[in-house]
Amino acid sequence: MKTWRWLPHPLLSLCLLGLWLLLVNQFSVGHLLLGSVLGWLIPLITRVFWINPPRVEHPGLLCKFLLLVLGDIVVANLQVARLILNPRSQLRPAFVEVPMLLEDELALTMLASIISLTPGTVSADLSDDRRTLLLHCLNVPDEEALVAQIKQRYEAPLREVFTCSAT
Repeated sequence: MKTWRWLPHPLLSLCLLGLWLLLVNQFSVGHLLLGSVLGWLIPLITRVFWINPPRVEHPGLLCKFLLLVLGDIVVANLQVARLILNPRSQLRPAFVEVPMLLEDELALTMLASIISLTPGTVSADLSDDRRTLLLHCLNVPDEEALVAQIKQRYEAPLREVFTCSAT
């Protein structure tokens, strides 16, 4: 999408205008002007905080990956409920370091978010060199198996989806 210097995110500006008009629940020239100014000014002021999204090389693979993540979230919810409700389960919480091959900011953010969205795991920290992701897990019977699962199930598809990550 082409961006202009004074209108860095035109779609966001349009959405903000629409949101403003919905919030005030009244259509008038004054609200339209105020919503337009807010829709133009907010993306302009916050543009230094926006990251440049990498190009999605395989959109079909991204859709398949998102369905996999959704299924994993549902399964993880059931597993965590079983672990918590079973009085005989002995939880083994642990911090686990996962070495990263992803280099792109958005892909790393997506991976950390996916891990945190999956019940039982939380992304705790990313090393300064962005090569190691620290996770806290509710139950870790095998640390190496967990690292291998995260790399194979989440990191590898993200590397395929985004062209800017090292392969």
